[in-house]
Amino acid sequence: MLSMTDLKELANYSNKGMYFVSLYLNVDPLLNKKGDYILHIKNMIKQTIDSIDKGVYKKVKEDLDKIEHHVLTNKRMFKKGLAIFSCQELSLWKEYNLGVPVGNDLIIDKKVYTKPLLDILNNYQRYCVLLVGKDSARIFLIHLGEIVEYGEVYSADIPGKHKKGGWFALAQNHYERHINVHVGFHLKEVIDKPDSFTSGENISRIILGGADEAVSMFKSMLPKPLHEKIIASVKLEMFAKNDEVLNKVEPIVSAYEREQEEKLVKDLIAKAMKNEAAVLGLDNVINAIQEQKVMRLLFISNFKQEGYSCKTCGYLATQQINSCPYCKGNFEKIDNIIDMISQKALQQGAIIEVISENKELFKAGGIGAFLRF
Repeated sequence: MLSMTDLKELANYSNKGMYFVSLYLNVDPLLNKKGDYILHIKNMIKQTIDSIDKGVYKKVKEDLDKIEHHVLTNKRMFKKGLAIFSCQELSLWKEYNLGVPVGNDLIIDKKVYTKPLLDILNNYQRYCVLLVGKDSARIFLIHLGEIVEYGEVYSADIPGKHKKGGWFALAQNHYERHINVHVGFHLKEVIDKPDSFTSGENISRIILGGADEAVSMFKSMLPKPLHEKIIASVKLEMFAKNDEVLNKVEPIVSAYEREQEEKLVKDLIAKAMKNEAAVLGLDNVINAIQEQKVMRLLFISNFKQEGYSCKTCGYLATQQINSCPYCKGNFEKIDNIIDMISQKALQQGAIIEVISENKELFKAGGIGAFLRF
């Protein structure tokens, strides 16, 4: 799973005088229904070879060959976006299969090109699942449908509950208070770790898991900044496996993100109505794409419409035009202009939001965009 730690490690490779190959490839099945990304990778490599210095090409030839072979022979393992970084001189090979599409790009430079990954970390919600008990805690990170356990806190000196009756029962309340003091110390130790973890990994949402008593005590001790990040609590056993944790919290994440989608659409419509850096409808979005203004593109998942594209420069239109207004080239008919819009938006560094169902956005034309200016 992609993390800020990964980006820091990649940054450390830079400035060593070596050449790095950074590949970003859109492999989303919805946007590559005929396996188009195979053609894209071949074209990108060919164009790169034709444009770079021969001396540089000799240094990166092995990297380019390895990347091309990997993409062509591992089709079934990809998700929606693929990022690969290679430098054979430093034995560097890093690959990230992403749950969101990325714009196609192939960069050869003396530093690793990580900006698209940084954009993903900054713009797509990351969730911390904190599983707390009286003597231990586990920290999980969920991002784009993946889960990774990042750490565990364990306090071995917390005494167990006294189970004897008789005389010992007289001291039971005092003993329970003694246990709770130790539990309190443990939970304070637990708080320190997720506080630094959520800050370092840019996490804005927390889901608590565990027994009701431990979760309740933990919440009461949280500082306000962490408390405000909590979106839900769930009952989970401390020994739960990663997939069990993911299955338990996925409905919570889905419901929360649907709520966020609704707020986003309402904000889009409100801003568009006031002409505040937002547009609605296919023609308006296409105009914004042509002018490279799109910052965030929203469209309904099943939205599909035929359109036209200039064979020479890629200019888009919803109706057939005799010649391109930019380059005078000829137009060709395309089955789904939304795919082309998405590709162009990604290439311009925009965020893509595919909205599952939303009546307001449907009535507004099924598509819209927040603009950069």
